[in-house]
Amino acid sequence: MPSFGLDTPASRGQTPAMPLMRSALSAAVCAAVLLAGCSGGGSPSPSPSPTPTPTPTAQCTLRDRQLWAEAQIREWYLFPDDLPASLDPAPYATVQAYIDALTATSRAAGKDRFFTYITSIAEENAFLSSGQTAAFGIRLDYDDVARRVFILDVFETSPAFAAGFDRGAEILAIGTTPDSLVPVPTLFAQGGAAAVSDALGPSQAGVTRTIRFTLNGTERTVTVSKADFAIPPVSPRFGVQLFDEPGIGKVGYVNLRSFISPAETPLRNAFANFRSQGATRIIVDFRYNGGGLVSVAELMGDLMGQNRRTSDVFSFTTYRTSKAASNSTRNFRIVPEAVGPTDLVFIGTAATASASELVINSMLPYFQNHLTLVGGNTTGKPVGQIAVDRTACDDRLRIVAFATQNASRQGDYYTGLVPYLPSRGGAVCEAADQYSQPIGRTEESVSIALSTLAGVRCPTVNAAGLTAAGERAVTRQALLARAPSAAQRDMPGTF
Repeated sequence: MPSFGLDTPASRGQTPAMPLMRSALSAAVCAAVLLAGCSGGGSPSPSPSPTPTPTPTAQCTLRDRQLWAEAQIREWYLFPDDLPASLDPAPYATVQAYIDALTATSRAAGKDRFFTYITSIAEENAFLSSGQTAAFGIRLDYDDVARRVFILDVFETSPAFAAGFDRGAEILAIGTTPDSLVPVPTLFAQGGAAAVSDALGPSQAGVTRTIRFTLNGTERTVTVSKADFAIPPVSPRFGVQLFDEPGIGKVGYVNLRSFISPAETPLRNAFANFRSQGATRIIVDFRYNGGGLVSVAELMGDLMGQNRRTSDVFSFTTYRTSKAASNSTRNFRIVPEAVGPTDLVFIGTAATASASELVINSMLPYFQNHLTLVGGNTTGKPVGQIAVDRTACDDRLRIVAFATQNASRQGDYYTGLVPYLPSRGGAVCEAADQYSQPIGRTEESVSIALSTLAGVRCPTVNAAGLTAAGERAVTRQALLARAPSAAQRDMPGTF
């Protein structure tokens, strides 16, 4: 089954395929001989399991793992003509380095921007099925020019939340002990954003750092340790809100952090509440959402599809010609919590990718001028990955293997969704992500989303990031680890 950003393993005599994901967009299909064992797109991800201890046999040597990865890529890769006729793995020190070399032509064309990768089966299963990760529990963004780092979000179940971190805080210094604090500007000078990521340490429980930060005018120095915890995909603080706006009526707001299995219940509950309250306009906030399970993206479409028929197409999934038997069409399904919005507003940024883009693109044919994007252009990932597992080595290979299109057969948004938005003539309503404000009514992105629903004309930014006056809108980027965890791939900037 497909997955965006995350995927299902296309097993070849190893582990059954997982559900499809789309964090950068991913699809998982089973090999023909194991088709009966392939779970459906709506099935939950496998339960977390202890990390296997790889057997130190020849099949887990670097060269064998590289050749195994190459064989799977040559069989499933969506862009087979972009692969080199042959490539010696010997000069490459890691499996990922060899994968990057194999996919370099597609990457240069903007079609596979490191979306094909090797990861841990156990780690990814834990994240997809329960949101489990090892981290402090903060999400960071950086201003590379000013050499500053800000906290965008803090997960309510994390050590960081218990230690007093919150949205809007600026990190000033990081150290392994209170006596070894290094100012953030110094880290940037030493190695840019990568040095800041490295200073925060690996994604392992027990890693301890001392962090100096300022929040609401108060400076604090806190020592905090990374721990295993489950990230709530919908925040219990701000994830679901209902606004009653003069001249508009009731507006339902939902903020989804990631498309993982535990998101299903809070999403169903949120839309059931919108339906019972008579909310006819919906704001969906994907500003930091890098994707995840396709099944959750499909559910989101169904929850906004009360007015859709079961013959209406949500999305088409297409593989390379040799794998055309795996192509599929997903229609809307009837769910009891569904609402029938008159208007949809999505909040997005450059971090909005894969499954998030799948939802927006799939709703476009049905809403046209009643769908608006607020914030900034999206990542541009209309392709997905399958997952192929090799359990003896705890290797899961995510391979870009399929593309998706909406009911109008539109799916060529490699530069982001903005050029395909009819409501703003190929532009997005400009809005800043105000770190200093809690996510909600008083914060600019949500405020402008509400204003557009009231018919207020908004300042716009085009696909190139230029305002109507030809000026470049200010954008920042999430800090990325050099060897990101499953959570960091779907939720960039998570530490």
